[in-house]
Amino acid sequence: MSEYRMPSLGADMEAGVLVEWKVHPGDHIHRGDIIADVETDKGIIEVEVFEDGVIDKILIEPNTKVPVGTVLAMISPAGAAAPVSLPPAPAAQEVAQAVAAAPPPAKRARVSPLARKLAAELGVALDTIAGTGPNGAIERGDVEQAVARLKAAAKAEAPPRVEIQPGPPPALAPDFQAGMRRAIAAAMARANRGIPHYHLESRIDMSRPLRWLEEENLKRSMKDRILPAVLLMKAVAKALTDVPELNAYWLDDRPQVQEAIHIGFAIALRQGGLVTPALHHADLKSLDELMADLRDLITRTRAGRLRSSELSEATITVTSLGDMGVEKVFGVIYPPQVALVGFGKVSEQPWVEHGMLGLRPVLIATLAGDHRATDGLKGAQFLEALNKHLQEADKL
Repeated sequence: MSEYRMPSLGADMEAGVLVEWKVHPGDHIHRGDIIADVETDKGIIEVEVFEDGVIDKILIEPNTKVPVGTVLAMISPAGAAAPVSLPPAPAAQEVAQAVAAAPPPAKRARVSPLARKLAAELGVALDTIAGTGPNGAIERGDVEQAVARLKAAAKAEAPPRVEIQPGPPPALAPDFQAGMRRAIAAAMARANRGIPHYHLESRIDMSRPLRWLEEENLKRSMKDRILPAVLLMKAVAKALTDVPELNAYWLDDRPQVQEAIHIGFAIALRQGGLVTPALHHADLKSLDELMADLRDLITRTRAGRLRSSELSEATITVTSLGDMGVEKVFGVIYPPQVALVGFGKVSEQPWVEHGMLGLRPVLIATLAGDHRATDGLKGAQFLEALNKHLQEADKL
């Protein structure tokens, strides 16, 4: 039996509100399943489970605010049966009478957690769905087919539709905006007080990477084109494989280098506020995969549909303000990370090469490092590696 606890969804989180359970006692769960929604100052987050098993007990009711680390539920190992208290055995005559009189027991349909979640979101009653999974289990595809049938039936009976022009997206409630700003301010104040920052900057000639990107995008349809930001993130990931000391957490008064490279990418919300979810395993993904992941991450961030692992597992943060006209960014490290990379806009600047002066598209890349974990030498090596990988964009 294991304990499922309220996760920490960032260094600034002290407590969260359990909004809704997506599972029930007796449900089988698998690693990566969404089992609950938790509200934090950054919005409502889909919380994952990181083991296979069976939900044994739910200990916290919805709409309860609980501190990080509080036990929310108990999980039995996969294949284990929950203990059941049995009453004294009745006499044989009583058993025969009960069997004769009792109606056949109703069989409870098995439902995968994902199917249950989807049905709840779409307002579909599970008892109206026939399962096609093992032993009649209801799976995601069954729910989707049921929804498609309902939509087709509704369309056939629908009255003439009146078109309404959509208005602007709703603004965040003032108290939510204030809460997010307070959370960000508290985390950054702690980082400024507790982390001895050092800052470096480097000018990078973007002629080669931008030329390669332009030629590559000409071969693609509009929807498949790669943004310059994806080149930058993949180059950061590759540079971290060369200088892994910057891909680390500062925990227990020592640096702990992380094997996986999860890049936190700062995303501004349209209604105000900033969130930095992680692009997982950025070093192992192709540019196309990173582009698809980035689109998906931005869409879900602004729709308030992030997962807990995306808010808690970033090993380094990248912030880019070039589209806002900023030339250079000096960021504050987000603990427990030990580094932050900043990118400004690409602008035409004088550049001397082989004694010749000309204009080149230049990007200023900055690094904020934690002096407890690394020093300026490692930081300089990282920026040099970043430049090298950008100049070899065809190998990214």
